[in-house]
Amino acid sequence: MAAKDLYEKDYYQILGVAKGADAAAIKKQYRKLARELHPDKTKGDKKLEDRFKAVSEAYDILSDDKKRREYDEAREAFKSGRIPPGFSAGGQGFNSGDFGDLFGAGGDIFSTLFGGGRSRHGSDLQTEASITFKDSIYGTELNLRLSPQGSAPTNITTRVPAGIKDGAKIKIKGRGAPGAAGPGDLYVIVHVTPHPVFSRKDENIHLTLPITFAEAALGADISVPTLDGDEVTVRIAPGTPAGRTLRIKGRGVKKGSTSGDLLVTLDVRIPQRVDGVAKKAIEDFAKATSDFNPRIELFNKAKL
Repeated sequence: MAAKDLYEKDYYQILGVAKGADAAAIKKQYRKLARELHPDKTKGDKKLEDRFKAVSEAYDILSDDKKRREYDEAREAFKSGRIPPGFSAGGQGFNSGDFGDLFGAGGDIFSTLFGGGRSRHGSDLQTEASITFKDSIYGTELNLRLSPQGSAPTNITTRVPAGIKDGAKIKIKGRGAPGAAGPGDLYVIVHVTPHPVFSRKDENIHLTLPITFAEAALGADISVPTLDGDEVTVRIAPGTPAGRTLRIKGRGVKKGSTSGDLLVTLDVRIPQRVDGVAKKAIEDFAKATSDFNPRIELFNKAKL
């Protein structure tokens, strides 16, 4: 790649972010564009495919602190005239070592972005894939179909490890773009689809368990679903308040010999309408517990 070519590529503009954007903003914008421009959606539109590749190339540089710093330094050097824009990395009359004082020992910017005059591996490629919440916990196999520029479509199968988190990146060596010294690598960003019942925090799995007022007041043994597909029983003590969380050991995310827990948060549900015998029973209950005021502590603290 000619040095001028890199100088003229404004990766910030390609990605649509400000030069001072932080890593989170860059990642958010890339995900937005990647979803819009992914080949699975653009269905062979060459212009949009090229845009997708340009966005991926920009993200590859700007998401890596070292590459981004060197890229910024190179562009500033070109703009200030410290490097003639006509030079080509590895071309006649050019020695990346001449710029060691400018970019640090070894001319890393040219090794990273130009190849430093040596045979280089092909570019790394990046794609995205979505998996279910359950597959993220137990692991799964991904079947990808890629269409690199200038290459025939190819099918790639890779294993997604158990316990992977949303947004994690899987590296597949040697499945990137071809190059003189061998192909680059392929990176797969994994998105986890939310589950309607279960959620995750660290290595624990969470769920909210609805219970009745009677179960909370009198206590009960209640069945709880698990991600494994079976059920476990939890014991609710009499007088348990809404919002209390019970812990079921060992039913969370398993990693090696360790495992997280299943955390069950109780949600006391009240019927929207109560008639007849049930209404009379509640009225009797209210009279029998009239000396109980759950708000007395609130008002006492409000006076402090």
